[in-house]
Amino acid sequence: MSPSTVGLAILLLGVLALVGIMIRVRSRTAQKLFLPVSIIAGFIALVLGPQVIGRIGEGLGWDALAEGGIFSSGVLEVWGELPGLLISVVFAALFLGTRLPSPKRAVKLLGPQLSLGVTFAAGQYVIGIALAVAILVPLFNVSPMFGALIEIGFEGGHGTAAGMAPVMTELGFEEGGDLALAMATVGILSGVIIGVIAVNWAARRGHSETLDVSANKDPEIARGIYSREQPSGGLLTVRTESLDTLTLHIGIIAIAVLIGQGLLSGLQAIEQWLWADSIEIFTYVPLFPLAMLGGVIIQLFADQAGLGNMIDRGTMERIQGLALDTLIIAALATLSLDAIADNIGPFVILAVAGVLWNVFVLFFLAPRFIQSFWLERGIADFGQSMGVTATGLLLLRMADPHQKSPAYEAFGYKQLLFEPFFGGGLVTAASIPLIVQLGPYPLLIIMAVLLIASLLSGLFYFGKRATFTVDHGS
Repeated sequence: MSPSTVGLAILLLGVLALVGIMIRVRSRTAQKLFLPVSIIAGFIALVLGPQVIGRIGEGLGWDALAEGGIFSSGVLEVWGELPGLLISVVFAALFLGTRLPSPKRAVKLLGPQLSLGVTFAAGQYVIGIALAVAILVPLFNVSPMFGALIEIGFEGGHGTAAGMAPVMTELGFEEGGDLALAMATVGILSGVIIGVIAVNWAARRGHSETLDVSANKDPEIARGIYSREQPSGGLLTVRTESLDTLTLHIGIIAIAVLIGQGLLSGLQAIEQWLWADSIEIFTYVPLFPLAMLGGVIIQLFADQAGLGNMIDRGTMERIQGLALDTLIIAALATLSLDAIADNIGPFVILAVAGVLWNVFVLFFLAPRFIQSFWLERGIADFGQSMGVTATGLLLLRMADPHQKSPAYEAFGYKQLLFEPFFGGGLVTAASIPLIVQLGPYPLLIIMAVLLIASLLSGLFYFGKRATFTVDHGS
């Protein structure tokens, strides 16, 4: 793989992104579905690649198109490697530039929000693994690892699905990465569609104290561009005559990833020393959840040393967004449709079950977990549990465009405890190795206990406590 091929592959991702934004701006269907440009661009690349154009060319005898579609095999090889690298950047930047909240207010907001988030995530494991052992394995003769696909694809999203693909391949689940990516696509599409329906239903039925339904019709939001007020993407934290701020922040992320690699190597060494003869987990854990912990360590150190103002959250979000958009386009471009077609039965069963579970939690459990602003606070977790955090924030913005509820704050506090474990965290990373090493039942039991605990705390403790009024009372 030559340097020029690597450069061309990266440039093509940028071109695909530009084509995607042009389609988003002009397509009413894409606007109504609030499709992220990265997904539009990724599907364009998929169609132009070996899976669609390549097969058409092969059928017509056009050998030039058969191998890679309009792209070269070298470009596709680069794209295939990028997701595994970029996911560590995405997670390393997750908490960099954030500030720790007031403990009293954080605890008050955190409890019900965390219970709801864990209910979404743990339930996805329980339903997925239960379906796998009861139906999918005996009926379709698939791997028990199928049981983890709902959480990896839905809660984790495209980034986590792509990041877990090498682990699944190494453990003999070669089609797992493609199925997880397809599951993430189903999740984000159904999440946005159901979420928009839920927001409009809440507006008509009076289930929201904050909803401004006119915001849902804002053409600027639908088109995905800023044509009026253009917010700043970040702040300069060092003087440009010494170093560009972007360079500084990329360096900080690099250190976070290196710390994560050190932590992972240390855990793997301890495992080899103590218990590797009986079970190996950290050998197969990917780097990105440890890179996230590396970012947390750097932020804690910066805050203690009085250097926190050198890390700008906006700049970190821009780097994180670039890495995630690039990752999604590259991952979808190299998606294998054969893997989906060969496993369409169990895939559909899992996808439908996952969607139904999330809908049940949003409409039945969320109002019972959260006494005030349940729609605003529930829709954010619903969106995240169906795709990515950005989906949850998109739906939350539709439900509470003027931030009259504590939903944004509560969602942020929950992320501090939730993200290190689910949706690409340590639990997600360890789920596939655990199923391979111990079988599906230990993970099923652990997630069932966690689900029961979150249900009991949400229904019988937090659900009985009325908190917060429209004016953010405490």
